[in-house]
Amino acid sequence: MPAYRVLLFATLRDLAKQEALTLTLSPNATVGQLREALAAIPALQPYAESAVIAVNHAFTTDDTPLTPDDEIAAFPPVSGG
Repeated sequence: MPAYRVLLFATLRDLAKQEALTLTLSPNATVGQLREALAAIPALQPYAESAVIAVNHAFTTDDTPLTPDDEIAAFPPVSGG
């Protein structure tokens, strides 16, 4: 199974105590499956569903396909006005 590197930012980085994670996902993984893998990490579970996921510098939806060569970034939810 392929490994996917996920860069973490802000609160997610602080909670994980690392700048990036390497997750093993299926060869045809989607952003939704990535969220499930993030939810399996206890420190990140509260943010897994609401995290903003970018792939190759573009924001995504849960059905966005992933490849192991993608640059994947996870950000906590953003709010404000």
